[in-house]
Amino acid sequence: MFRNDDAPRHGGGLAAAAARYGIAIEEWLDFSTGINPLPYPVAPLELSGATRLPDPAALAGLIKTARTAYAVSAAARIVPVPGSDLGLRLLPLLVPAARVAILAPTYSGHAEAWSMAGHQAVAAASLEAAAGADVIVLANPNNPDGRCHDPAALRAAAAALPPHGLLVVDEAFGDLEPALSLAGALDDPRLVVLRSFGKFYGLAGLRLGFVLGSGMAVRRLEGIVGDWPLSGAAITIGTAALADLGWQEAARQSLAERRCKLDDLLARHGLSVAGGTDLFRLVRADDSATLHRELARLGIWTRIFADLPGTIRFGLPPDSGFERLDEALRSLRRRGRS
Repeated sequence: MFRNDDAPRHGGGLAAAAARYGIAIEEWLDFSTGINPLPYPVAPLELSGATRLPDPAALAGLIKTARTAYAVSAAARIVPVPGSDLGLRLLPLLVPAARVAILAPTYSGHAEAWSMAGHQAVAAASLEAAAGADVIVLANPNNPDGRCHDPAALRAAAAALPPHGLLVVDEAFGDLEPALSLAGALDDPRLVVLRSFGKFYGLAGLRLGFVLGSGMAVRRLEGIVGDWPLSGAAITIGTAALADLGWQEAARQSLAERRCKLDDLLARHGLSVAGGTDLFRLVRADDSATLHRELARLGIWTRIFADLPGTIRFGLPPDSGFERLDEALRSLRRRGRS
């Protein structure tokens, strides 16, 4: 049986979990998000940077760096936003009333945003099932199951849309699979790409993302966010991280190794991986709600979904987290879970 506080709208929310289970926040091991547990190393910021308006030249530098990092088409605009979640929620407000097909299951914010903006939003199981919609929304790779779409198939789907149509591709986890990105195909104004900074770089609290595209909706969004869409800290840190190719390559390798280690650990306890990315694993568990609560009583916070019963999602832990999760699952098995 699901409770609302078992399956919240997003991962995180440790304050509520701490209050419910009587465990101090600093004692929790948080597996509930798909955020890199080894974040990009941030240099100390001078306080003086917080006393001035962000410099337009610095913002332009960030945009230029993002264009190179994401290999964005020359014709496309890059709109920085304080987190890609805000970008995906603003975008539906800039599009005429449309029939919107959202490839599900996926991040719940997409359906919320399009429905609240007055669009006719429906779930679709595949690109083929989405045929006939004015707008198609999907994530590539997808959250929470890691489903991936071939870029050629996505370009073909965009080309089949009416002239006023949109294919919105959420590449929040795209840094893990650069070859899947459509950022280089944005000459087609029907394509919009969302990029998230915080997940791969492990700095979700910085609130930085980008909306990419050459169509009218992206142009309107650019005008709406104005001259200061980001803090000075987000500009400085984002520019440094996006330019650091060595760190990015090392991070991909490290995350892949950690994901293999997590898969092995889960398999030892009889838990089968149903999908995911190198930042999270979706696991089959018939009694997922019970497993989620039992782990929570041990200070381990996972993610379950009201619309995906029988599954539980694990993010990647820090180094010490593997041993703690192993011991927690072992103790549950000793108590009769298997």
